[in-house]
Amino acid sequence: QVQLVESGGGLVQAGDSLRLSCAGSTIFNDYAMAWFRQAPGKEREFVAHISWAGGSTSYADSVKGRFTISRDNAKNTVYLQMNSLKPEDTAFYYCAALRLGVRFTTQEGWYDYWGQGTQVTVSS
Repeated sequence: QVQLVESGGGLVQAGDSLRLSCAGSTIFNDYAMAWFRQAPGKEREFVAHISWAGGSTSYADSVKGRFTISRDNAKNTVYLQMNSLKPEDTAFYYCAALRLGVRFTTQEGWYDYWGQGTQVTVSS
């Protein structure tokens, strides 16, 4: 069982930056991780993915060049650095652990463990 807890969300203005954190339990290091987000009235969507060792990352086109995913396995934590935030980035952000043996996917059904989420609101 992997327990995940997100933090770092908040209310910011367009152009500002935020860093989200996702703290995991001790077996966290075995898992590739991802961030997803869900805006009001929309389906949850993939944002970014990082391999278990941190050597490979992938991003949704909408955040590429603005967001950076990273991880510190010594601290059992995954981060999402969000720069140049836009109002359309407003959403609830979730971190998730990818099923063991699956290298990469943007499909949320393959992610077995989820945090409770953290709200990010970007005002114009």
